[in-house]
Amino acid sequence: MAVADHVDLPKFIEGVRKRNPGQDEFTQAVQEVAEDVFSFIQDKEIYHEYQILRRMAEPDRVVSFRVCWEDDEGNIRVQRGWRVQNNNAIGPYKGGIRFHPSVTESTLKFLAFEQTFKNALTGLPMGGAKGGANFNPRGKSDHEVMRFCQSFMTELYRHVGADVDVPAGDIGVGAREIGYMFGQHKRITNSFTGVLTGKGIEYGGSLIRTEATGYGTAYFLAEMLKTRGWDFEGRTVVVSGAGNVAVHAAEKITQLGGTVVTLSDSEGFVHDPKGFDADKLAWVKALRNQRRGRISEYAKEFPEAEFFPGRPPWAVTCDIAVPCATQNELTEEDARVLLGNGCVAVAEGANMPCTLEAAHLFKSAEILYAPGKAANAGGVAVSGLEISQNMARMSWKQHEVEQLLVDIMTDIHQRCVEHGGRAGTGHVDYVRGANVAGFKKVADAMLAFGVV
Repeated sequence: MAVADHVDLPKFIEGVRKRNPGQDEFTQAVQEVAEDVFSFIQDKEIYHEYQILRRMAEPDRVVSFRVCWEDDEGNIRVQRGWRVQNNNAIGPYKGGIRFHPSVTESTLKFLAFEQTFKNALTGLPMGGAKGGANFNPRGKSDHEVMRFCQSFMTELYRHVGADVDVPAGDIGVGAREIGYMFGQHKRITNSFTGVLTGKGIEYGGSLIRTEATGYGTAYFLAEMLKTRGWDFEGRTVVVSGAGNVAVHAAEKITQLGGTVVTLSDSEGFVHDPKGFDADKLAWVKALRNQRRGRISEYAKEFPEAEFFPGRPPWAVTCDIAVPCATQNELTEEDARVLLGNGCVAVAEGANMPCTLEAAHLFKSAEILYAPGKAANAGGVAVSGLEISQNMARMSWKQHEVEQLLVDIMTDIHQRCVEHGGRAGTGHVDYVRGANVAGFKKVADAMLAFGVV
């Protein structure tokens, strides 16, 4: 095989941008990985010869399809659905399904690309994928959501399977949506297989799957703090979001001794200087899951709290920031404010919630900064454990699953330290560590297969 010409980083990114016009989120995700991987592979000719990073940045396939459904008034509605299967070098494709009006092909491509590295870090045999639709379940009746999910799965079932691609939930896709999609898959295929994760306990789900992403982020943060001889005791923590990830990250951080003082949604954030204790978090769970209310209602229920409309929570003075809402929610300006207020650690509970400029600032400041592909890998890790339980036709006890989650997050932290530690300084570049560790595992599997 001819030796490939080495392409420098700017040319590589420009090539990605030209091949994916208008897909800024995808280009951003590739650049964030490439910045670290390029230096790692500089003297490793085989990765250049087999164009490994170039191949990783081109999804195996992108499936786009029409989803027709009928609303309660009898109107025919049309949405667009996607499944992006990025890479299956180390196992069947694995990644969530997102229902939200903001979903685009670019969003799903970036998420599938990130998922490839995240899944590799877990140590479990899972490739990377992501899917979704520009459907908004908010404000829809249960019957409307059911009809949409059934129509969505009527197309998606052709592209998924326990040994092919195992989707899970994500933004806008919770237990209700997973149940409707699983039921339709069972109906169409006449089979009962672990084709989806995040299922109800009654039909093959795993204990603590709902909590896993948030809990895992807290466990990863705890490992980061240990490298400086710190823990959560006496630490003020600012969390964005109010969904499963945010609430359960807040719950576990509180259990570990931290004081979480904010939660947010698209309308603004609530600041409770006394902190969210177990009872308050239980109230928030009921607000979001049962009443599907807005976080502003919290300030009416608890007078010591204040709601700030139209603003993110990053100006609140804190020791630790945990963005758990959505991509690119934390900007360069927000990062400067956090650093100016003495923030010493940031862990991404959401996928790519920090802009590239914000991430660069955190890295330059040498604070403890963990990218989502490492910090929030707990969700997909427990999804992988759910697959194992389904294949064995058994269910593990809660303490068994949670201990495995702790072990997996600890192992991910160790891999980040191994590949991101800076000799002689004691500082760990977690972004580089996660990118290089994830890349190497997938890349070496791709090399073993040849050019396929």
